[in-house]
Amino acid sequence: MKKIMMILVLVLTVSTTFAFKNKEVISKQAVNAFRNEFARATDVAWTVGKSYYKVAFTLDDQKLFAYYNSQGEFIALSRFISSSQLPLNLHSSLKKLYYNYWISDLFEMTTNDATDYYVTFENADAKIVLKSTDGSNWSLYQKTNKV
Repeated sequence: MKKIMMILVLVLTVSTTFAFKNKEVISKQAVNAFRNEFARATDVAWTVGKSYYKVAFTLDDQKLFAYYNSQGEFIALSRFISSSQLPLNLHSSLKKLYYNYWISDLFEMTTNDATDYYVTFENADAKIVLKSTDGSNWSLYQKTNKV
């Protein structure tokens, strides 16, 4: 019985050590900036990118994503939206231009300076990403052909 307990303790110690070994540390400045801006946020989850931190969280029943640099400076805030939440001119132009595609992704990205919209259209042959800066017309952001 003692051997089993010792082995169990050893396994738990080793697995716990490895579980926390590769955890990246989030800068205190970024955490503080987030807490100051989004004090009522729930379900907070941090991800470390190459040169930024991404924070996924819920606020007022909406899933949001905030981005900060390592100095804690706000980069952007994004959220998934429906096409009905687009400005009217953007919404109506989507129906006209891409009636034979379906929308697979649509989100709003807000920085200190602007609000941009990104929409991804797909059909059997292609995937098209459009971008609109400040609610103006759509422009082609990326196009890829499906194989």
